[in-house]
Amino acid sequence: MRIYGFCSSALWKGGKTKIRRSHVTMSTYSDTIYALSSGVGRAGVAVVRVSGADAGTCLLQLCSLEKLPAARKATLRTVIHPKAKEVVDEALVLYFPQPRSFTGEDVAELHVHGSYAVVKSTLEALSAVDPEQGRRIRPAERGEFTRRAFENGRMDLTEVEGLADLIASETTEQRKQALKQMSGHLRQYYETWREQVKSCLAFAEVLRLQHNGHLSR
Repeated sequence: MRIYGFCSSALWKGGKTKIRRSHVTMSTYSDTIYALSSGVGRAGVAVVRVSGADAGTCLLQLCSLEKLPAARKATLRTVIHPKAKEVVDEALVLYFPQPRSFTGEDVAELHVHGSYAVVKSTLEALSAVDPEQGRRIRPAERGEFTRRAFENGRMDLTEVEGLADLIASETTEQRKQALKQMSGHLRQYYETWREQVKSCLAFAEVLRLQHNGHLSR
């Protein structure tokens, strides 16, 4: 199943996108991560996602806030580079406290204008955020947001596969099938088969015990 192959983290360089492909290890799992989550290329809006313990810290420092915005409520804020103190963009920002977020961790989203310059500056501003002592803030690896959602129980493997198919869908039927899988339709089939196999195994064990004389008929 394609767990890592579709939610890539994009690093903008020279007008093109460079995909990071290094492996995610458990030693980096506690890091706060960020990446462009919307499509690569010029657009009206680009979504930059941040996930981890310092997601709130990123919002506080980038938007010069004294407290975090209300959960799951979009607010307009000025994004400022925390070191250079230069205005990056005017953005809609959202905060999703754990566990009610895509990854199950604290998540922040910045909806900025989708030009190359704005996205690049937003990612650079995130790299300049000072995390809590002993923690790191870094670009997300390929598929790492989805991996964290899986590890934190927000999605199972069938839903991960459905999400991959939905992102890759090109026809109406593909979209419908992917949405059905994301809703747990395939998981329900697997659970039914699992219960049937368990019943068969239990029945076979009873027959074995009876054959060996351990149970009376």
